[in-house]
Amino acid sequence: MSPTPRAALTKTLWRPRRHSRRRLLVLAVVLALLLSLVGALRAAIPAAAAGTLLSQGKTTTASSVENAGTPAASAVDGDTGTRWSSAASDPQWLQVDLGASAAISQVSLNWEAAYARSFSIQTSADGSTWTSVYSTTTSTGGIQNLTVSGTGRYVRMYGTVRATVYGYSLWEFGVYGTASTGSCGTTNAALNRPATASSTEDGTAASAAANAVDGNTGTRWSSTFADPSWLQVDLGSSQTVCAVTLNWEAAYGRSFSIQTSADGSTWTSVYSTTTGTGGIQNLSVSGTGRYVRMYGTVRATTYGYSLWEFAVFTTGTVTPPAGTCPTQSDTPNFGSNVRIFDPSMSAATIQAQLDADFNAQKDTNTAQFASGRVAHLFKPGTYNVTDNVGFYTSVAGLGQDPGGVVINGDVTVDAFNASDAGNATQNFWRSVENLAINPSSGTDRWAVAQAAPFRRIDVRGSLNLYPASYGWASGGYIADTKVSGQVASASQQQWYSRDSNFGSWNGANWNMVFSGVNGAPAQSFPNPPMTTLATTPISRDVPYLYLDSTGKYRVFLPSLRSNASGPSWAAGSTPGTSLPMSQFYVVKTGDTAATINAALSNGCNLFFTPGVYHVSQTLNVTKANTVVLGIGMPTIIPDSGVNAMSVADVDGVRLKGLLFDAGTTNSQSLLTVGAVGSTASHASNPTTIQDVFFRIGGAGAGKATNSLIVNSNDVIIDHIWAW
Repeated sequence: MSPTPRAALTKTLWRPRRHSRRRLLVLAVVLALLLSLVGALRAAIPAAAAGTLLSQGKTTTASSVENAGTPAASAVDGDTGTRWSSAASDPQWLQVDLGASAAISQVSLNWEAAYARSFSIQTSADGSTWTSVYSTTTSTGGIQNLTVSGTGRYVRMYGTVRATVYGYSLWEFGVYGTASTGSCGTTNAALNRPATASSTEDGTAASAAANAVDGNTGTRWSSTFADPSWLQVDLGSSQTVCAVTLNWEAAYGRSFSIQTSADGSTWTSVYSTTTGTGGIQNLSVSGTGRYVRMYGTVRATTYGYSLWEFAVFTTGTVTPPAGTCPTQSDTPNFGSNVRIFDPSMSAATIQAQLDADFNAQKDTNTAQFASGRVAHLFKPGTYNVTDNVGFYTSVAGLGQDPGGVVINGDVTVDAFNASDAGNATQNFWRSVENLAINPSSGTDRWAVAQAAPFRRIDVRGSLNLYPASYGWASGGYIADTKVSGQVASASQQQWYSRDSNFGSWNGANWNMVFSGVNGAPAQSFPNPPMTTLATTPISRDVPYLYLDSTGKYRVFLPSLRSNASGPSWAAGSTPGTSLPMSQFYVVKTGDTAATINAALSNGCNLFFTPGVYHVSQTLNVTKANTVVLGIGMPTIIPDSGVNAMSVADVDGVRLKGLLFDAGTTNSQSLLTVGAVGSTASHASNPTTIQDVFFRIGGAGAGKATNSLIVNSNDVIIDHIWAW
């Protein structure tokens, strides 16, 4: 039985009236308006206080399996692309061993098309005597979040009547609740921690020790063909270790021990065997140490030892060890792709650099899918320059508010290529924010197509959203901005404006949308096509880099707003808090996924500088309130089919200014927020995804099943485009 496809996240965007031969991309978009109107994105799974997910990765058994490709373990692996399915008969069951007794408050069933019409949820202290905590004879399948009340170490779904002629089939079986005090935790303390080994099979990254702690079962550590061999992980601080999971490749250990150490030198054995079976081994252990290792003494094959994953579980809550982001300061080096301009520099010098960058990044035919990335950062002051903004270019002021940097001139996007006959429908992937513009002719121009945000700008004049030639432009976004004059759309096809002040608006084409915009036209859709809301129900403006009065870099974090209208800075300053740059790891070209994950594990935020980043393991954002901020359209490309980035179901993560490009091997998802079945409320401190863009193909061959999957509640998506 084959799995049924899941619904696609995106919807097809309007095709522009005019497009060049290069516009072969299939455009898709989730409009920020629709998402910000509801405030909380995901309605498919109702919010409830479910407790902690206890079942993921735990030992799971079943009455039967359909075939070797649908084992019981697939229902608790956190991957909605794998499943357990049973034989086609009644009754059948699936049960999970939580490892210790727990108070169960919710069970989540994510059914494949072959679901149970009648089933019960049962708990047991010993896996033998069962108590029913839920039962139904009218199940509808799909995703079922069941509120239950019971206690037990074992939890099972016991199916008595199938809804189809096939067996029972679950993508995921989630058990939520509160583990007994002192019981073994469910968080992998080894995930993305520094790992070392006695040897690697070929001395390359393909068999590196880090592959066994990256959370990716498609990468592995493998040793040379010798006994003994070992793999060890540094947890960062002393922990009470209660379980270890070994996910062996075919080359496994027949005899091995699990050992702990306080110093990485003197070791104590907490488990040993001479009859290892390979596969996935969930081992209950008892020991204390900062370091944990697998010490192999007899191989089961002629090859070395090989682990897809090495997971360590501890009692209590796992917190990343305290520390400062490696080699960072409050005045960091942002790398060669970031230009930092000072008002003491001559206008001619600055203009020459701006022009050189523009000439390298302007051409649709040579720059649109090239690797060039650049950012222009202006320190507080006044500048007499014009910045023409090409592909993959970010322009930003470093004042705490837009008035801190004043451009006497223009920050412009136009239909730059004569070969396009004035067509601006390919003006993607660029941005400007956090400065004031005194336009040279009284009117600035921002003629873009998509993925080109215009944020936190004080336009002291008017703004045109179309090319000087009146050729077509095709969609864009303004937020947190003041335009003292008129905003004119003319040939611009569609636009969304949020939380801004306009002197007036003129023009309408396909669809013009406004929320929280003072000076917006009246509601009149469909003729003319104006959709206008007086306020934006829930919004939070983007994090941004600025210089404080002592010359140190900080990142400002604007506060959450309810029923907002007008710019956040309209009263003179933006409400919010800020973080020093010493709490950010500055990601530059050449950084690896392992390096980035190590910074995240150490409690660092991330600041991505302009560049293209290939990642061989998923970037795991697990800490609440983590900020991941990019400038210059940093582009993340997953290799070998890994998911590019995963965000845990935690409060207050802020993602801003990133471009995800699919790799040549299919990824299940480019970005995932929250695990399947996430039910926690984050209404008071939501995760925000802002100016984050996705491409599957275009710049190169690319494959991904999903661009973006959101499982968490209360996620604000504020301006994305998904091709």
